Amino acid sequence: MSSHYYEQSPDKESDERKIESYLRGKTMKFTSDHGVFSKREVDFGSRTLLESFTWPELQGDILDMGCGYGPIGITLAAETERAVWLADVNKRAVSLAEKNADTYSLNNIKVVESNLFSSISKSDFAAIISNPPIRAGKKVVHSLFEQAAKHLQSEGELWVVVQKKQGAPSAKDKLESVFREVETVNKNKGYYIFRAKKS
Repeated sequence: MSSHYYEQSPDKESDERKIESYLRGKTMKFTSDHGVFSKREVDFGSRTLLESFTWPELQGDILDMGCGYGPIGITLAAETERAVWLADVNKRAVSLAEKNADTYSLNNIKVVESNLFSSISKSDFAAIISNPPIRAGKKVVHSLFEQAAKHLQSEGELWVVVQKKQGAPSAKDKLESVFREVETVNKNKGYYIFRAKKS
């Protein structure tokens, strides 16, 4: 049985590759590999999420949940002095995220191997950003939303991208049941960017 990017230990043989993408006004370079999400390029959903993201007025750390090889978190860390956490269940993704962060000599990044929030001790993030693992199923995605709310400070924000055909309307319904305020910040080629604010 083939492994999936949202599993802890991909069984595909490693074959690292270099990719680059223009993100938030700059060219970013990353190392990717088999067994991680969107290994050939930074996917359109993540790019749209990054371009839509605005920094919260709240002070505090940022968490990239389900970081993969790190394009979202590393791109954001490169433009802030805030601490940016990157978390993923996939051991290979975590290793790549660490390697990619080292490439940019960023000392404000903390990479954590974590099954959703199981290894995240901090509970007062200013913002959590995620391209959630839709293929892991609705139960996992909805759990991510619920746990994110518990790891944000008051007025903290969860930013997510979900394709319409992969359940954006039901994702928004779930967000509205957990968060005080949910805004559709952007829609682009069937991808919806939601910002959910905690009470």
